Amino acid sequence: MGGIQSLSRSTYSKLLPQTQDHASYFSFYDVCDKTGTVLGTLIFGLVNEITGSMRDSILALILFFIIGIILLLNVQRKDRIIKLNL
Repeated sequence: MGGIQSLSRSTYSKLLPQTQDHASYFSFYDVCDKTGTVLGTLIFGLVNEITGSMRDSILALILFFIIGIILLLNVQRKDRIIKLNL
């Protein structure tokens, strides 16, 4: 888990704008992390309780990951350089 956390924090820091106040951005990151943990566990439990199947709960969480990937793909960065040289 430690490696994943450090990779996610470094990736998040690359998405931040140029500023002197990185602490507020990382505070927001921590709040989102805790909220995601609570919501993911809550949705997993609710779907499991409603449907009686953990498979459906896992599908609900996969939906969250797909939404996250779509959101990340739409993030615009000023320093993104696309090289199509093959």
